[in-house]
Amino acid sequence: QVQLVESGGGSVQAGGSLRLSCVVSGYKYSTDCVGWFRQAPGEGREGVAAIESDGGTRYAESVKGRFTISKDNAKNTLYLQMNSLKPEDTAMYYCAADVRDYGLSPMYDYWGQGNQVTVPS
Repeated sequence: QVQLVESGGGSVQAGGSLRLSCVVSGYKYSTDCVGWFRQAPGEGREGVAAIESDGGTRYAESVKGRFTISKDNAKNTLYLQMNSLKPEDTAMYYCAADVRDYGLSPMYDYWGQGNQVTVPS
């Protein structure tokens, strides 16, 4: 059974930092595509960052230079370091995994439960 369990969300002032973690179990993800998505109330799910099967990374324009995606294959853990947070970053954040290289498209088969990030204005 594949499980993706996220942690690390919360509320932080504008300009602050948070790091999200996603532990993956029941799945060989070391060579597959993994990503982070977010969804604000009333909005669609938006791709934030992804690591594809060749190790290449993709970022949404809105987070380039502020967010960094990484993974530790030995710990089966995916990370999203978020710096210089803005109120518009407020959303529910989800990690995702798939054997196919979906990049920033929300077509992934496996999803975490979501973790709220709030940046008050």
